[in-house]
Amino acid sequence: MTAQNHADNDPGSEPTLFSAIITPHRSLSSQGFLLVMALVGGFSFIGGMFFFWLGAWPVIGFLGLDVVLVYWAFRANYRAAAAFEEVTVTPSKLQLRQVRHRGEVAEWTLNPVWTKLDRETNEEFGLLKLFLVSRGRRLAVAGFLSPQERESFAAALSAALGEARRGPTRTAV
Repeated sequence: MTAQNHADNDPGSEPTLFSAIITPHRSLSSQGFLLVMALVGGFSFIGGMFFFWLGAWPVIGFLGLDVVLVYWAFRANYRAAAAFEEVTVTPSKLQLRQVRHRGEVAEWTLNPVWTKLDRETNEEFGLLKLFLVSRGRRLAVAGFLSPQERESFAAALSAALGEARRGPTRTAV
């Protein structure tokens, strides 16, 4: 018997009702980043050569600084994309794990029976913020998602919490 088989047959192990890993969206691929940097660098080089030809050679340094700042901003954006949230619901616990882009981890374990979803909505934009509320704690969740994605996530999480509140269902054989 393997460890996996033993875990599957263990009556104490709980099924996972809901599991999601939420990551920030980045629309620019690494190839797109290289293309943007090549365009910015090329325009700065052409502009720098034009100003050098006119005799305003100090402008070259400022155009080079622009390229470095654009590069730095994109790299900072890509580093921030390392953050993620992990939400797992079983019949007896709801786990929220938030990992920041620098590796800092915050974890909470809540009872799904006593946890509810709190929503901040706007008529024009939809679901702006989603919170898990339990025993005086109010934890923001799904902050990386768009309002439409957040609404879908809230519906799925709400269904999982409802299933956890109903308790385990057993069938007689």
